[in-house]
Amino acid sequence: MSASTPAFIPFTRPSFNQETIDAVAEVLRSGWVTSGPKMAEFEAVLSDYFGGRPVRCFANGTATMKIALQVAGIGEGDEVITTPISWVATSNVILGVGAKPIFVDVDPVTRNIDLNKVSIAITSKTRAIMPVYLAGLPVNMDQLYALAKQHKLRVIEDAAQAFGSQWNGKRIGSFGDLVSFSFQANKNLTTIEGGCLVLNNAEEAALAEKLRLQGLTRQGIDVMDVDVLGGKDNLTDVNAVIGLEQLKQLPTYQTQRAALARQYFDVIRSELHSSGLDTVGLELPVENFTETNWHMFQVILPLTQLTVDRAQVMTELKELGIGTGVHYPIITGFTLYKNLGYKTADTPHAQRIGSSILTLPLFPAMKDEDIGRIVKGLAGILSKYRKN
Repeated sequence: MSASTPAFIPFTRPSFNQETIDAVAEVLRSGWVTSGPKMAEFEAVLSDYFGGRPVRCFANGTATMKIALQVAGIGEGDEVITTPISWVATSNVILGVGAKPIFVDVDPVTRNIDLNKVSIAITSKTRAIMPVYLAGLPVNMDQLYALAKQHKLRVIEDAAQAFGSQWNGKRIGSFGDLVSFSFQANKNLTTIEGGCLVLNNAEEAALAEKLRLQGLTRQGIDVMDVDVLGGKDNLTDVNAVIGLEQLKQLPTYQTQRAALARQYFDVIRSELHSSGLDTVGLELPVENFTETNWHMFQVILPLTQLTVDRAQVMTELKELGIGTGVHYPIITGFTLYKNLGYKTADTPHAQRIGSSILTLPLFPAMKDEDIGRIVKGLAGILSKYRKN
């Protein structure tokens, strides 16, 4: 890379300080690298973080959702209402336990499941609602739980992206029903791979423990039993110690993310105005600095006003040294789901958003000048391909 070539800006990048590296080395030197004392410590610290609720950790955020469904007793013949704009794991785990995902369209502004449309989708087979908090923005939690109570439904919150988000001053996960978080590499708090499930009581926690490790329970020093079919979804101590160190840095990360998001709003509006693009129709996320953790900053491209598709926009941004992402294509557009009879046209807002959403770079180590470079690059492409 020449001195004049600007550094590539990925759409996200995890941050690890020296204390984290030292903590991992200490675990490696200890000889106990799988699930052990650090995982137990991480679970205890997370429980405190969520107001004393039981917490169990897992190898990834997909396992947390799968086991949440199992803990809730959801299986063959049951229906679970969810959103078509999410990582496909959300609905895959529903299929995986033998249940049927029922997709409800999203709100075009928040891009989350439209709770006003959920009631219409409820049938005698509905057992749960699984909302997703896209980019860390929660749904209206009061409305969600009122709806669940009215129809006697479980709620399994796919809060994979919402660690650190809030509702009415309370942390997501500190209240509600079953709440699933991911600690995958691009999340606000990462353990490289991993996740946790916040549960309601000791009984649910004990079942979750069995389900994550082959259904096993131990008595004394040599007695084991298996009374349910479990899997292999335990978190290692290496992952857990990274999470412990990340949690210490989370407040700083959150402050940095919010500051970067504020810059995005200011710089985008200024650049669009100065470039004569005020009316081009680029859609920004909800300007929320109370509830959301700013996991991602996503725009909706005005593809009907452009002569190119999203792929071309992403390609040209990459050529400018700017990484982007797609979070997410509509789930019902995947071959697996089309073969099951789902149609993207049944959820038109999700269909449009899934084909035009674009994730811009946002991570704590970004510099102020990165925002200007990203926005200038995007505005230049919009100007270049704007229809006359």
